[in-house]
Amino acid sequence: MEYTHLGRSGLSVSRLCLGTMNFGPETSEEDSFAIMDRALDEGINFFDTANVYGRRKGEGITEQIVGRWFAQGGGRREKTVIATKLYGSMSDWPNDTFLSARNIRRACDASLQRLQTDYIDLYQMRHVDLNTPWEEIWEAMEVLRQQGKILYVGSSNHGGWHIAKAQEAARRRNFLGLVSEQSIYNLLERSAELEVLPACLDYGLGVIPWSPLHGGLLGGVLRKEREGSRRTTGRAKEGLEQNRESIEQYEDFCEDLSEEPADVGIAWLLHQPAVTAPIIGPRTMEQLNGALHALEMTLDDKSLARLDEIFPGPGPAPQAYAW
Repeated sequence: MEYTHLGRSGLSVSRLCLGTMNFGPETSEEDSFAIMDRALDEGINFFDTANVYGRRKGEGITEQIVGRWFAQGGGRREKTVIATKLYGSMSDWPNDTFLSARNIRRACDASLQRLQTDYIDLYQMRHVDLNTPWEEIWEAMEVLRQQGKILYVGSSNHGGWHIAKAQEAARRRNFLGLVSEQSIYNLLERSAELEVLPACLDYGLGVIPWSPLHGGLLGGVLRKEREGSRRTTGRAKEGLEQNRESIEQYEDFCEDLSEEPADVGIAWLLHQPAVTAPIIGPRTMEQLNGALHALEMTLDDKSLARLDEIFPGPGPAPQAYAW
């Protein structure tokens, strides 16, 4: 397994991050344990979860599963860099949501209890809170860090402007600020290249892409439809129709490489600047095995250029639209 620092921090994390969102709703606790054990055996030391994962409001089902896995011992907690998130509603009461100092404190304590640990390696803000000042947010995070409850702070779904505001506010307080940004980023959705990636590179944040296969559209969806193993509906169907020509070219390209589309999509992300570790969210052990193969794949300049032809990105701002 290859490791890298998370942004400008001294924290070493694997080049793949194990996403746990399916643990509970889609994957049984027994199978979730097996996937986490296998991931750790393969050297994946970076796990991502959130207090709202599990679908039943307020219960933190997924964090509880991870916590019971930690409780088995065997060095599981000590070897794992655990990242969790807050922001979403955990109850119908108004202060159990967003990024007020009150919710930051209470949400952290609740996650620690569910995860059965006394500290969180990376505490992430799942969305921007436009109604809470950064001074309040950073003061609350500083207290958690002083108490030893969190080690690092990350953002998720923040724009480049929000990252800049966060870092400048932290700098005024002589606080480390953000070390990472978790953003949607994949071959089909490259808008992060406009502002988010340049901001992360400039401020030294590691980028943790979520949805690396864009809801499965980059995972061989057309072949699976032909084989009858997948039926695309809803937003996925709409996205497929909008991008059918590009996806057809992509699957043909992957076939020429003799590689699975899902593995190529993850490998492409690993070639991008600022990317620390794409989040893989396996429902099964087979899906985990495929993601591990992506680490062994090297895409040459010709292959990368062809992928840019199939899925042209916007380029960085302002060059993309003003030069």
